[in-house]
Amino acid sequence: MALTGRFVLLVALGVVPVVIAGLTGAPEAWLALVGWLFVVVGAGAVDLSIAASPRRVAFARELPERVRLGEPVASVLVVQNLGGRTMRATVRDGWEPSAGVDGANRTRLVIPPAERRRMTLRLVPVRRGDRRTAQVTIRSAGPLGLWARQATLAAPGRVRVLPPFHSRVHLPSRLTRLRELDGRTPLLIRGQGTEFDSIREYVRGDDVRSIDWRATARHIDPEVPGNARLMVRTWRPERDRRIVIVADTSRTAAARIADEPRLDTAYEASLLLAALATHAGDRVDFLATDRRLRGRVHGATGPDLLARMVDTMAGIDAELLEADWSLVPGLVRQVTSRRALVVLLTAADSPGSSRGLLSMLPQLTSRHTVVVASVADPALIEAGRLHDDLDAVYRAAAAQRGLDDGERVAAAIRRLGGQTVSASPLELPPALADRYLDLKASGQL
Repeated sequence: MALTGRFVLLVALGVVPVVIAGLTGAPEAWLALVGWLFVVVGAGAVDLSIAASPRRVAFARELPERVRLGEPVASVLVVQNLGGRTMRATVRDGWEPSAGVDGANRTRLVIPPAERRRMTLRLVPVRRGDRRTAQVTIRSAGPLGLWARQATLAAPGRVRVLPPFHSRVHLPSRLTRLRELDGRTPLLIRGQGTEFDSIREYVRGDDVRSIDWRATARHIDPEVPGNARLMVRTWRPERDRRIVIVADTSRTAAARIADEPRLDTAYEASLLLAALATHAGDRVDFLATDRRLRGRVHGATGPDLLARMVDTMAGIDAELLEADWSLVPGLVRQVTSRRALVVLLTAADSPGSSRGLLSMLPQLTSRHTVVVASVADPALIEAGRLHDDLDAVYRAAAAQRGLDDGERVAAAIRRLGGQTVSASPLELPPALADRYLDLKASGQL
């Protein structure tokens, strides 16, 4: 049972004249107050007995299965009155705070017997993963609205919030460059490890080392008898290469850089690289690990790859523990026995936290091309430029120390045979995609 504001107002209205009468010395004032309370309580009890039962209801939910982080979604709750009385109810849908209910989550409904009413909430999720609601609270009031019957009933609902993939805006420009590398435009690049594509006539600007003299001897120029047309070989980057993306989900991935967790930036870079590599005809595998394998996408191709990746990423958050890098070589061997491009998305800004990474790295670089991608903190770079006062000088010195530590780790990675990519959260996904294209162009992949 619950008391409404209308009941409290009635009690207050009855008390005011009684108090005024008591101040004038009337001896019957308190008797009148007791009588008024009996009247109001009796009215409330009658009102409560007439109210519809909040337990005689049925629920149905209309929810999309998935939504991207930050995008609005409509949550529809259908309430059916199974009783024989009209229900005058206030309904509260118990979504967790990270579901981002836009506005009040209480709705007034009047539901006649055997009818249904829809309650719609606008959700704007603020976190990835499964956002859930487990219960619905119904407060059913009588015709006078004095007392209400209340019940909390089970009505589970779930919407999976996927990574937003903001970095997809960089995909068209990278696909244009990929088409150039693939020979779909006049620009054709030859490098070690590329595949033969076709033979065409020489044009000014072509590499003379690409001239095929045997093909030239077979192509007689009909306009100049006795002369032959110069023919050159064209090349395209190899396809069906293996790309293994490893996202570090340990404690360093929980740090927020530019108001975004490192792990979310890693997901953005992974999705852009996977989309680009899929268009290039390469096979992509994704691993998320810290001290255990947290998620894996293997064997997916085409549109199914990104769908499975975002679904896997949605439920994985950073764990506050150290990463066990000794697991990574074995995980990569389980994915592929061929030479591959292994991309490690982790923090590489501290010699202490990178010790495990550096000790493991030679096992990967001896068999694979390895790129270590990390997020650079723009605040450190900005702080290193300010020398306005003594406090700013100390902050600049501390920032420069952090930048130097990151550079030492990057130099150690390069000495061990790996490559490094470091950029701000907004710039890391396109920078990693550009490194992939550079490897394609140079024939290292």
